Amino acid sequence: MSSLHDKIALITGGGSGIGRATALLMAERGAAVMIAGTNRDAGAAVASEIHAMGGRAESIHMDLRVEADIKAAVEATVARFGRIDILHNNAAYAPTHVLGEDVDILSISTETWDAVMAGTLRGTMLGCRYGVIEMLKTGGGAIINTTSMYGVSAFNRMPAYSVSKGAIHILTQHVATRFGRRGIRCNAIAPSMVRTPMLEAAVPEAFISINEDASLTGRIADPDDIARIVAFLASSDAAHLTGQIIHADGGTTAHLATYADTRRFFGEE
Repeated sequence: MSSLHDKIALITGGGSGIGRATALLMAERGAAVMIAGTNRDAGAAVASEIHAMGGRAESIHMDLRVEADIKAAVEATVARFGRIDILHNNAAYAPTHVLGEDVDILSISTETWDAVMAGTLRGTMLGCRYGVIEMLKTGGGAIINTTSMYGVSAFNRMPAYSVSKGAIHILTQHVATRFGRRGIRCNAIAPSMVRTPMLEAAVPEAFISINEDASLTGRIADPDDIARIVAFLASSDAAHLTGQIIHADGGTTAHLATYADTRRFFGEE
């Protein structure tokens, strides 16, 4: 188990799903955690869970689309805990109405496209910017950006979401390249579908099953699956790992598109 004893972490989108699971796990492994997100009550609830298990945590409101909020979240982490060692840029701008419009480049409005880029892509860049500024003052740190398998391979829906996530891969490698010799590691984690409350509320089970069929593990991830990989990337056990895009997708993007049908053709489980 990778220890995060006495590390200071800022997790965006930390009130639910992957962010919540990561916050709880990092706290369990010894980190103090700042939880940032738009849902004040959810962030406060996660902080309370961490307090109940004897850990250190605070929460702060942060809108990914507002640069001042991102800067304030980083600065509040430093003010409360003294520095920042770990930044998990987990938040994305993906409200239900945007996902519903993000069908193809013919129908998505220019305004919605720009809003996704301004939220998910620019917001992640700004997280890196202000995180790096503080990390350079204390000798470095680890940044982990949450992306998606849709930023790895093309999907026939969600072009804005996919392009924003794919662009974060290059952003990740730029940060790793530019600041690696100054003590900062930067990696991205690209999950497939993750069984979060948001997924189960918005996505039909039949479509989830299609993704399970494409997974080499036979299931989609739980938030804890992803949190464990993020915690590893944040730890000293991953000290020689930087500039990488980790396909945390159960092998979904590792095979030919005919995988599921071929399995059935040969009568395999």
